[in-house]
Amino acid sequence: MNYGLLLWDRSNSLKLNRLNNGFVLYKHSCIFCSISSSGNRSSKTFKPKKNIPEGSHQYELLKHAEATLGSGNLRMAVMLPDGEDLNEWVAVNTVDFFNQINMLYGTITDFCSEDSCPLMSAGPKYEYHWADGTNIKKPIKCSAPKYIDYLMTWVQDQLDDETLFPSKIDTNKNVVAKTILKRLFRVYAHIYHQHFDAVMQLQEEAHLNTSFKHFIFFVQEFNLIDRKELAPLQELIEKLTTKDR
Repeated sequence: MNYGLLLWDRSNSLKLNRLNNGFVLYKHSCIFCSISSSGNRSSKTFKPKKNIPEGSHQYELLKHAEATLGSGNLRMAVMLPDGEDLNEWVAVNTVDFFNQINMLYGTITDFCSEDSCPLMSAGPKYEYHWADGTNIKKPIKCSAPKYIDYLMTWVQDQLDDETLFPSKIDTNKNVVAKTILKRLFRVYAHIYHQHFDAVMQLQEEAHLNTSFKHFIFFVQEFNLIDRKELAPLQELIEKLTTKDR
């Protein structure tokens, strides 16, 4: 599938469309960091946005992350800031990715229904069954909207748990952050495989591609998702990351 490799250049608000091994540039007034104010479609969320309290150290880390993203160098933007705690950095970025994916999926919910997506899948080879280990212990087949509803509700519960987020999660001993990110990846995979035409129709491909590239750089930097879990989008990942190696 051709995903267009349409990206937002966060450093100078240029819309980049990779065509014929080159970049065609289009001026645009919006960058991904301000996606929530770029229009009614982009401001729609699937679940309520998770906010980090202003004045907290985690909020300052989030502001640092946003400022670094403005440099346009995503590889550098995901690196652990000097003197900061890895677990806090992962926790803050996990909240940010939840909000990004929440918003991106919110733009295409009209296209993702029980009828159009009776199973949660990422193309013909990959199907996901839901289990959370608590309410649903045995994996069940369900539609994509139901699966994503389960998933995002479960993530919300983890993010709202003061014993886990934002400061006490241990990425070496606690699998919660890795599990959240692994499951959030599945939403990206479903959108790309099943709804990319709708994304293009809504002219949201630049936001999607830039968000996903940021996500992939982050999980690669800290080895947070096994390579086999990324297989549904491996070709796209190679295309998005090759020029930054």
